[in-house]
Amino acid sequence: MTNACGVDFGTSNSTVGWIKPGPGRAAEGARALLALEDGKATLPSVVFFNADDDEVRYGRAALADYLAGYDGRLMRSLKSLLGTSLMDGQTEVGGRALPFRLLLAQFIGEVKRRAESQAGEAFHHAVFGRPVFFVDDDPAADQLAEHTLLEIARSVGFREIAFQYEPIAAAFDYESRIEREELVLIADIGGGTSDFSLVRLGPERAAKPERRDDILATGGVHVGGTDFDKYLSLSAVMPLLGYKSALRSGAEIPSSYYFNLATWHTINQAYTRKSIAQLDDLVRDAREPARLARLQQLIADRAGHWLAMQVEGAKIALSDRAQVALELERLAPPETLMVERAGFEAAIGTLLDAIDGTVLRLLADAGVEAGAVDTVFFTGGSSGVGLLRERVGALVPDARKVEGDLFGSIGAGLALDALRKFG
Repeated sequence: MTNACGVDFGTSNSTVGWIKPGPGRAAEGARALLALEDGKATLPSVVFFNADDDEVRYGRAALADYLAGYDGRLMRSLKSLLGTSLMDGQTEVGGRALPFRLLLAQFIGEVKRRAESQAGEAFHHAVFGRPVFFVDDDPAADQLAEHTLLEIARSVGFREIAFQYEPIAAAFDYESRIEREELVLIADIGGGTSDFSLVRLGPERAAKPERRDDILATGGVHVGGTDFDKYLSLSAVMPLLGYKSALRSGAEIPSSYYFNLATWHTINQAYTRKSIAQLDDLVRDAREPARLARLQQLIADRAGHWLAMQVEGAKIALSDRAQVALELERLAPPETLMVERAGFEAAIGTLLDAIDGTVLRLLADAGVEAGAVDTVFFTGGSSGVGLLRERVGALVPDARKVEGDLFGSIGAGLALDALRKFG
């Protein structure tokens, strides 16, 4: 018997699932998650390099230090670096160059240490979740992303590593709770990707060592919760800072400042000396210099992550409210912005179109009529967006809609898969 865990390294949150080998344990996926921070199974995928205390913080503690005003560097959405050209680059932390590969290794190593502490066991074998596509329409870059994650996992002490598609892992978790066979559309809407699988599930199939024939099709698109944040920020907030405004020449202010600030893993690019110097020149030539001055002050205060958190909070609140007041007290001058659900839904319309297209292609690839799908199983934190659920559900109107553990189904399913593969 081998102690093997399942690792869900997520764009927004990470979990680790473990089922101790032994008789009758394979049905315990729902209870498999280990507590990684303050008794909670999720560890936000966040690192804060606290310059005041000269310490590295992770998860909620990292966010708390940042919001408390400690000097330092916050990094979030680390998974989004995989498959990009940034992965082989570096960033500046405390005056020193930190390679992004080492940054990811530090975080995954911390996840491993916390999981081992909770389990009282060392983990040398693991099944890592992965999106159906790390990178859309580029198989070479997608394979490189998986290989990079493999190398990082080995560097922190995992000796034997397997990968499983995240929606398949969620399917295994759902399967541990059903009593009859079903054709299930798994909709995993995470922070960075939207992944789908069409799978035949059931108690008798769960005992099979090989499930390849049960998977009718998989598909995904690189659209997730951080993209919803980005488009809400660009449509509602960034105009306050000069987005879409003009220079005296009539040219539009370059959008790169706003896209960097609206995208979690590129916020720190707005703080480079080159970017700040270029912005100084633009302010002098802007038709609305007051808006650009606001942008300057936000960058000088290094408040980009704070602003992104406010936008994310508004997005979450709009799941069950028609409008929300966005308190932007750190802008100069402060402002209260009313954000409406209708505006948010309009902003993410093209993203939802891409998700719809992915589901329709999945059904076509599987050769399955929409009416044959028994269940849609929603997981992933971003599946809480109401319009998204409505649109996915409308594509398979006769299927019943089931909500899993939005943040834990994948980790629990990976634990089940780890037990089968290594246990």
